[in-house]
Amino acid sequence: MHSPPPVIAIVGPTGSGKSDLGVRLALELGGEVINADAMQFYRGMDIGTAKITQDERHGVPHHLLDTLDVTEEASVSAFQQDCRAIIDDIHARGRRAILVGGSGLYVRAALDVLEFPGTDPAVRKELEDEAEAHGLSVLLDRLRAVDPVSAGRLGDARRIIRALEVHQLTGRPFSSFMPVREYFRPAVQIGLDVDRELLRDRLATRVHRMVDAGLLDEVSALDAAGLRRGKTAPRALGYAQFLRVLDGDSDVAAAAEETIVATRQFARRQLTWFRADPRITWLDWQDAGLVAKAARLC
Repeated sequence: MHSPPPVIAIVGPTGSGKSDLGVRLALELGGEVINADAMQFYRGMDIGTAKITQDERHGVPHHLLDTLDVTEEASVSAFQQDCRAIIDDIHARGRRAILVGGSGLYVRAALDVLEFPGTDPAVRKELEDEAEAHGLSVLLDRLRAVDPVSAGRLGDARRIIRALEVHQLTGRPFSSFMPVREYFRPAVQIGLDVDRELLRDRLATRVHRMVDAGLLDEVSALDAAGLRRGKTAPRALGYAQFLRVLDGDSDVAAAAEETIVATRQFARRQLTWFRADPRITWLDWQDAGLVAKAARLC
């Protein structure tokens, strides 16, 4: 039996052209695209996430788009299971699996040896109630005693509670579940190397186009569908800002500018995350021979 080909992952900051390269590479190699952008899991979040349209897909199958309602919480562990099953299916049909997205932890979950400990709502609720009654500092002190590594890294209530929950359920420190740079199966990662000033301008232009395309109406429709009840979706870039417009606490111009600033900051964080992975091969996002060079790596 032949070994399956390596999984292809196209990564980089938002606005760098990952979706377009994914489609063009899939057409070149006979591949199918798997979405690894956490906010593109959500049905109806199309304009604000720059979700690739049917026309832009040029007939290339896309997986893990529009899989969640905005009231549902995205799960990295569920994504890992679903993504790996889809990769197996694509390879079994003699096709190439092409992972495309800028959500760094989701990319790592798909590609790397990464274990996710379980959850227990009762334990989580008990810890949340304790934090509310006695303050977060009590929980942080407890975490320092059982997992000083996590205690030194985590600063927000949600993650501190999660670290204590994991320790209580498994007897292991949360830090022991941190990912290592070891592929679960053979993989090739291609990063899009951007001109940062050009990217800044492109992101501003893209946000203004989203506004012109009806972002406020999209947010309003999703608000009616329960957007605010979700744990993940309402934090998406643009959606949080335009919810404030609906509340009368901002206007469209201010929300657009806030979204531009937040998107640029997010792009910087993405670059920092992906630059830390030495396994990524970086290609110039504006290279006329980009597709051919990417295909040669695969």
